[in-house]
Amino acid sequence: MSDENINIRNLRQDYKSSFLLETAIETDPIKQFDKWFKHALDVKILEPNAMTLATVDSSGFPNARIVLLKEFNQNGFVFFTNYNSAKGQNISFNPNVSLLFFWVELERQVRIYGTAEKLTEKDSEDYFHSRPHGSQLGAHASPQSQVIPNREFLEKELKNLELEYNQKEIPKPLHWGGYLVKPVKIEFWQGRSNRLHDRILYTKNADASWKIERLAP
Repeated sequence: MSDENINIRNLRQDYKSSFLLETAIETDPIKQFDKWFKHALDVKILEPNAMTLATVDSSGFPNARIVLLKEFNQNGFVFFTNYNSAKGQNISFNPNVSLLFFWVELERQVRIYGTAEKLTEKDSEDYFHSRPHGSQLGAHASPQSQVIPNREFLEKELKNLELEYNQKEIPKPLHWGGYLVKPVKIEFWQGRSNRLHDRILYTKNADASWKIERLAP
């Protein structure tokens, strides 16, 4: 066994910054998420809206990547992407997805299980036109997840689009838009000492209320 492996095995952090008790949580997980998210903003975590999106492809393989949360409300959690991308194809095959936030500075995780559905075209249009000019062009320039010959291919596409839409409104690509992840389970994880972490699971009931349970770490 190499020294590098021995060193990796010895890497550990004892979590002591906070705790999560049933007596101090919201009965609604969206309100609990809002509380934690605002705390992450207050302590100026780098990109607190970065989340891992996990999907499953048609072969049964899981796929995970980082996307950015752009909105959340009582309906769920919103992100935007190219519908022709690998994630878009996966969601088309199987809309069941999971989201993961890991705020290491706060020793916290949030795991969200739900189903993804496309936003309305108007909602996607409104957000698209709020994006920076370069991001709008990038949505046209990149055939996301497809094989391309080289970096120059993208740069050439971008330059052509800059000329085409110089001083013009950039239309939203038909293949680009948002998804709403409607949660059925949300788990809040707070790191604790000796790996005896706090895990509180909210599960949506048939009447839209939430069952709250503690899980063993």
